Amino acid sequence: MNHRLERVREVLKRELGALILREISLPVPLVTVSGVDVTPDLKQAHVFISALGTPAQQRKVIALLEHNRAMLQQQLIKRVTFKNTPLLNFRLDESIERGTRVLSIMEELESGEEK
Repeated sequence: MNHRLERVREVLKRELGALILREISLPVPLVTVSGVDVTPDLKQAHVFISALGTPAQQRKVIALLEHNRAMLQQQLIKRVTFKNTPLLNFRLDESIERGTRVLSIMEELESGEEK
């Protein structure tokens, strides 16, 4: 893995987390930037968001972030110097829910074997 891309991911994750917390009023109590994937040319960044709340609230958080994308990118340009500031694409991070589902399936299998 390219160390430069790894550093860019971490900087974007840290700075976006701070910007979202400070600049945007969200309808849920907890929103986390759980990860950032950046294309090798640094033109696109997929920002994975974890939000505590119902699925409708989570979709609203993503919609608010998409609506405020231009402002977040402008603030990011002021805070971090890149040759190209990536276009931000916000996505809901479903890895926690998938992991929980896998663990519950494993527990069901284990309890079925014990009977």
